[in-house]
Amino acid sequence: MTVSTPVRQHIRILDAQGVSWRRMAREVGVSRQTAGKYAELEDCSPKPPEHAKSKSKPDPFKPVIDKWLESDRLMPRKQRHTAMRVRHRLRDEHGYEGSYQLVRRYVRQRKRDWGDPGDGFMEPRWEPGIAQVDFGEGLACIRGARVKVRCLVVAFPYSNMRWVVALPGENAECVCEGLETVFGHIGLAPRVPVFDNATGAAHRVAWDEITVVDVFRRFVEHYRVEVGFRNPASGWEKGSVENAVGFLRRDLMVPMPNAESYRKLTSWMLSRCDGIAGDTHCRKDVPISDLFAGEKTRMLPLPRVPYDVCRWVTLRADREGNVEIDSDRYLAGPSWHGWTLEVGLRAFQVEIRTQDGRFVAKPPRAYGRAARTVRCLCSISCCGFSHDDFSGLGRACRPRNGLNWMVLVSPPERTGKDYDQHAPSTVYPSFAAERGIRRVDRAENTCQRADGA
Repeated sequence: MTVSTPVRQHIRILDAQGVSWRRMAREVGVSRQTAGKYAELEDCSPKPPEHAKSKSKPDPFKPVIDKWLESDRLMPRKQRHTAMRVRHRLRDEHGYEGSYQLVRRYVRQRKRDWGDPGDGFMEPRWEPGIAQVDFGEGLACIRGARVKVRCLVVAFPYSNMRWVVALPGENAECVCEGLETVFGHIGLAPRVPVFDNATGAAHRVAWDEITVVDVFRRFVEHYRVEVGFRNPASGWEKGSVENAVGFLRRDLMVPMPNAESYRKLTSWMLSRCDGIAGDTHCRKDVPISDLFAGEKTRMLPLPRVPYDVCRWVTLRADREGNVEIDSDRYLAGPSWHGWTLEVGLRAFQVEIRTQDGRFVAKPPRAYGRAARTVRCLCSISCCGFSHDDFSGLGRACRPRNGLNWMVLVSPPERTGKDYDQHAPSTVYPSFAAERGIRRVDRAENTCQRADGA
C-alpha cells in the first residue's frame, strides 16, 4: 500500500504530539505497522528512483563480449569489433539467437564506460590588455552593389569591449589594415592579440606548428606586441570574440547597411561600437567604458611612425602590360610590356612601380573568384592631376560596347599637351570643368588640361 506524502506528514506530526500508534492508525486510516514505520522514519531525504533490472538474451554472453572488447583496446582503432561483428560472432560461435539491437545497446554502453573521460572545460580567465581577434561575414551595400563584407572583430574579454572593421578579404594585408584601424581608433595597442586557427595572418602547417606571413610578422615587430594562436576547432578558447562576432552582426548589420566605401562603413561601425561601450557589463555590473578605461593602463603606446601595410612582389608584365596576381590581372600599361615591375599589395589598392622607383599605376585591389583585368581609375599623374582629382571618375564614366573602360594613362612621363590614353572614355562636361579637363579627343585618345599644361 502506497501512503501519500500528506498522510505521512500527518503521522509524524501526531507522533511528535505523543499520540499512540494505535490511535494514530485509527485516525489516519492506516494499519498500526504502517503508522509505526513512518513515525520512526529518521531520514526523509529523497532517494534516486530504483529501476528493476529485467533479464535479456545477451546476459549469458556478456562476459564473452567484455573479453572481446577488452582485447580491442590493444588493437588499432579501425580494426576493432563493431556491434554487428560482435553479434555475428555470438551467433556463429556461441549460438546466440537474440536481436542485433540488444547487442548494439550493450556494446555501446561498455564502450562508453571504458572510454576516456575527456579533459572537460573551465571558463578561461583573461587579463587586462589581451585582445581576441576573429573574422565574421555579413552582407552590405557598397557603392550600390550588394557584397559580402569580411568583418574583423577585436574584442577585449576583460572589459567586454569590442570593435569591428569592414574589409573586402581575409588575407594578411586585410588583417593588418583592420588591426591598425582599431589601434588608431583606441590610441593604444593590446599587449597580446589572440587569433584563431591562423587565418590570414599565418599558415598552420601542423597541429602545433604555425608559419607567420612576413607582412604580419613585421606588423607585430612594429607594434611590439606578442601574438597567440588558438587550436583548430576550439572555439571555446576564444569565446568572447566568437560571441562578439554574432552580436555585432545582429546589432550593426540588421537591416543591411549602405555605405559609399568600406572605410565609410568602418567609420560608422566604430562609432556604433563606441555607443555600445556605455552598456553595463553583464557580470561585473559596471559600465564597459569604465572597465576599458582601467584596461588601457595595461596596453602599449603606438609607434610614432605608422605601419605601411604592404607586401611587395616582383613580377614581369606580359605583352599587354598586365601583371597577374591571384588570377587577377592589373594593367600597368602597354608601354610597360616586358618590364620587370615591383608590385605592392595593400588591402584596398595595388601599387605598381618600376625597379628604379618610378610610379606606374595604383589600381584598386580585386577580390572574388572571377578572374578579371583591373584598370587604374586615376593614375593621371602624367596629366598633372593628383590621385584625388579623379576620385569620382568611376561615376563620370560609362561603359561602352559592353566593356568596363575607365580613363587610363600609359607611361608616367609628360609628352606635351596631349596625353596618350589606353581606352576611350566618356567624360561629362560638368566633371571635366570641375577637374580642369579642356578636351577629350576620342579619335586620337588624347586629353588636354584647360590651363594648357
